[in-house]
Amino acid sequence: MLKHVLVPPCSKLTEEEKEQILEKHNISILQLPKILSKDPLAKTLKAKKDDVIKIEHKTPTGKTTFYRRVI
Repeated sequence: MLKHVLVPPCSKLTEEEKEQILEKHNISILQLPKILSKDPLAKTLKAKKDDVIKIEHKTPTGKTTFYRRVI
């Protein structure tokens, strides 16, 4: 699924990466947008509750990074 042309590059963050992102943006994990653990992307990455998934979309002006909290 992750190699499909329409699926943007994504990965599950490590605990250290997760803490760095939360600190960098001065937010708590509860402030991140949600993604269900039943979502096919979360299942493929074997993400569990409170894991953070990084999604990178290519745009005409560059690359945009989104983060989602697994619930």
